[in-house]
Amino acid sequence: MHPMLKPALRRAWRGRNTVQFGVTPAHAVKVGPMDIATGSFLELLDGTRGMPLLHEEARTLNLTERQVDTLVSRLAQAGLIDDVRAGGPEADALRNRSDVLERQRPDLASLSVVHPEPGGALRRLAARRAMRVQVRGAGRVGATIAAVLSGSGVGRVEVLDGGVAEPSDVAPGGLPVTAVGERRDTAARQLVRRSAPGPAPRTGEDTGGATVRGAAAGAGPGLSLIVVAPRDGLAVYAPDPRGAEPWIDSGTPHLYAGVIEATGVVGPLVLPGGTGCAGCLDLHRTDRDPQWPRMLAQWRSGRRNAVQACDLGLATAVAGFAAAQALAFLDGELPAATGARWEAALPLLDWRSERIGPHLNCSCGAVGHTGRERAFGLGSPHDTMAG
Repeated sequence: MHPMLKPALRRAWRGRNTVQFGVTPAHAVKVGPMDIATGSFLELLDGTRGMPLLHEEARTLNLTERQVDTLVSRLAQAGLIDDVRAGGPEADALRNRSDVLERQRPDLASLSVVHPEPGGALRRLAARRAMRVQVRGAGRVGATIAAVLSGSGVGRVEVLDGGVAEPSDVAPGGLPVTAVGERRDTAARQLVRRSAPGPAPRTGEDTGGATVRGAAAGAGPGLSLIVVAPRDGLAVYAPDPRGAEPWIDSGTPHLYAGVIEATGVVGPLVLPGGTGCAGCLDLHRTDRDPQWPRMLAQWRSGRRNAVQACDLGLATAVAGFAAAQALAFLDGELPAATGARWEAALPLLDWRSERIGPHLNCSCGAVGHTGRERAFGLGSPHDTMAG
């Protein structure tokens, strides 16, 4: 082990014998009692020394091997220690890609804060390279989501859309102005390629023991997630259950995101057979408002050339929120959009959530199986020691 204090967490003395690691309450940890000798020893935990050398140098500070081992163990249990050599073969392969790793230093630092175990951050970053995500939509929201996922290290990001890019599709972080007039899917592929921290791994490269979720995971790799982000926000606010039937049948997780009438929508993240789906959402709405199906039929059959009220700031916020939810899921968590929908409307942008529970009359099979999230290889949220 080559222990290193996680560089993402700033530290400060709270007094003479207590050190606080981290600024924000979500991830801050207090460690004490701490004297001057052990405080000086912290400076040695920079990842350049193994435990034998740390034991040797600690003797000059009048610290015994047992004191050193106890301190390192306590720091590791508190989620403050990383191991620069841990993470498995996929992480080792990524360490050899210095060009990629330098681009992703901030992502790695963030993951090290969220995932406390030594080597956990690099292992997850390496696992992303083996994943395949499909984004359905290349407008202001969808293209930006695809770019963020690609830039965050997801190895294969596919974008599906039709037609040619229009001036209204252009967005910072999304399709550039030079894409206007090009096929949307072609322009989106170029965007994904430019956003990636390095070339996508070839099949079988750097994938090692990475986890790939979804029913198609046996064919290499299968879809880990589908992000549904069409340019028409109605298809996200009121998704057609028939369009999701193949994903439900194949067990493919999918997340909805978009903007309609100056309202941003993220979620639900659907885990087939485990959480409420588009069909459940539709049935719940009909229960609350019997006229909903009548109005929805009129909206879906209305004029297709309506201008989408998709403010750039809101579209970017939705894309960022959705991409963060997707990445959390790919990294093994159950993010806030799991079985829930988040909405925020201009001008206040006050995000509010609504649970989308399974509906008794829906054929998705989620009723009575809300604990099936574990079928997707997702663990329980880890405990953190907060100061």
